[in-house]
Amino acid sequence: MSIPTVTLNDGNKIPVIGFGTGSSLYEKDATEYVDHALEAGFSHIDTAAIYKNESSVGEAIRASGLERSDLWVTTKYDGGDILQGIQTSLSKLGLKSVDLYLIHFPRLVSSDFEGAWEEFEKLKKDGLAKSIGVSNFSVQDLKTVVNSGSITPSVNQIRLHPYNYASYKDLLAYSAQHNIVIEAYGSLAPITTYPGGPVDKVLATIAKRIGGTPAQVIFKWVIAKGAVVVTTTSKESRLKEYLAVVDLPDLTADEIAAIEEAGAKGPSSTSQAVAHCDFRRVIW
Repeated sequence: MSIPTVTLNDGNKIPVIGFGTGSSLYEKDATEYVDHALEAGFSHIDTAAIYKNESSVGEAIRASGLERSDLWVTTKYDGGDILQGIQTSLSKLGLKSVDLYLIHFPRLVSSDFEGAWEEFEKLKKDGLAKSIGVSNFSVQDLKTVVNSGSITPSVNQIRLHPYNYASYKDLLAYSAQHNIVIEAYGSLAPITTYPGGPVDKVLATIAKRIGGTPAQVIFKWVIAKGAVVVTTTSKESRLKEYLAVVDLPDLTADEIAAIEEAGAKGPSSTSQAVAHCDFRRVIW
C-alpha cells in the first residue's frame, strides 16, 4: 500500500498517517504492536523517550526486514542534555538517525528556548535528525523559536480533534503562515472520549456517503486540514481500517464545515483541560 506524503518546509516528505506508541503503550513492550502496524502497511512510526518503549520499537523495526529508506521514524526529546538525549534514543532504536526529532513539551526548554533550538538545529546539520520540530507548542512558543532560530520547525504535534479545533485556529493559522505542518494525535476523542456529542450524527452521515467509518471520517478531516494523523490501536482490524483512509473519497467543503460547526458545540470546545494537552491526563 502506498501512503501519501506531506512535504515539510525542509523538503522532506512525511507519510500522512503514522502509528504512535504513546498513550496505551506507555511503558509497555511495543514490539508486537509495531510489528503488526508495519505488517499492515504503516511506514511511519512515532515514539518518544518518555514513552519508555524505544528499545522495543527498534526491535520491531529490525525484525521487519524493511529498508531504512522505506520508514519514517519520529522520536521526542524529554529533557536534559539534548545531544545525549538523541544519542540515547538512537541507540535504543538501533538507528543512525531519525527522520523527525521533536521537543516533546515547551516546559522542557522554557528556561532557554533559543539555546535549545540552536542545539536542535545542530542535530539537523550533523545528520542525527533529518527534520526537527516541536510538540504541544502554543503560538507564543512557536513565535519564540521562529524568531530566534535560523531553521523553522517543520512540525508541531498537538492534540487536535473536532471538539478543540476552534481553540486552535490562531495556532493553525500561524503554523500555515510559516509552513509548519501540524501532526494531530488524539483525533478520535469525539468517538473514544466524548461519544454521544453533536459531531456523531455528522460523522455518521458522511461515513455513509464515502463508504467508511466515523473514525475514518475524522482522519479524512484531519488530512483535509493539511495535517498528519498519528494514531494507535491494539487491534489489527483497525490498523487496516485506518490505513484505508487514504483510498476513500475526499470530504467536500460542506462536510468539513459541518464537522467544524458541530465540533464548536461540543464538550471540549470551552474546556482548557481538553482543548489543550494536559500532560497529567495524556501521555503522548
